[in-house]
Amino acid sequence: MATALHTSNITSLPLLARGKVRDNYAVGTDRILMVASDRLSAFDVIMGEPIPGKGEILTRMALFWFARLGHVCPNHLTGAAPESVVTPAEVAQVKGRSMLVKRLQPIMVEAVVRGYLAGSGWKEYQESQSVCGVTLPAGLRNAGKLPQPIFTPAAKATSGHDENVSFERVVEMIGPDLAEKIRATSIRIYQEAADFALTKGLIIADTKFEFGLDEKGELVLMDEVLTPDSSRYWPVEGYEAAYAKGENPPSYDKQFVRDWLESVRIDGHPWDKTPPAPRLPKEVIEKTAAKYREALERLTG
Repeated sequence: MATALHTSNITSLPLLARGKVRDNYAVGTDRILMVASDRLSAFDVIMGEPIPGKGEILTRMALFWFARLGHVCPNHLTGAAPESVVTPAEVAQVKGRSMLVKRLQPIMVEAVVRGYLAGSGWKEYQESQSVCGVTLPAGLRNAGKLPQPIFTPAAKATSGHDENVSFERVVEMIGPDLAEKIRATSIRIYQEAADFALTKGLIIADTKFEFGLDEKGELVLMDEVLTPDSSRYWPVEGYEAAYAKGENPPSYDKQFVRDWLESVRIDGHPWDKTPPAPRLPKEVIEKTAAKYREALERLTG
């Protein structure tokens, strides 16, 4: 892997936005250069230390899935090389970690699909036996597989946490036809991806997609897709044992960092989950990088 990149600095293109992980630059009026940095956020706080190789791994996984799922829904890739739109001096910041994509009209709905009950979904189920207005059978347990995948959308927030909403609320936001198309497309993408991942010994417990509309009003899959940052990946081995104990299975994501942050003490007190984040120790950075690498290697062989 190349040198870790915490924050890109492409001066030859106008900066559109810096997200938790991606730096987006305008390429004319119709394209965007998306640079996946090695930043990591936990509890909505960006860590000061990068995870070496993370941006390249996220990009490779997203490109793998875009290629595999193109028959289900068109995506935002242009097919052009990201290196072609920056200066020679900036190529090193872009190579292997970037996508040159079409500029779309974003739909302000996070399309979340859950195949298993975990995280906030498990918490909500315990309180109401439902997730985002979807009523579920009684007697389900933490990390349990759902009878069929469910669509549990969220309204995209400009800052802070996205807000879980019902499908009816999505209909109010974007209309019934588009809402139904996003739900059906999201569930189909999830099902195809989950079936394939299982052949590689990986469970995709849940994931989130983002969509936009092109100039013809067609639905297009955008942003990242099915990476460990947007999806909960569990290895098949160890799943049954964790499920039997009612525990969360080990996952291929930043859970390792979250667990360390929960344990850290500052002047005898837990970190209050506001910036600045505690400095990540070398072993936490290395183990997190290894988790991301292993997910990519298992998936793509």
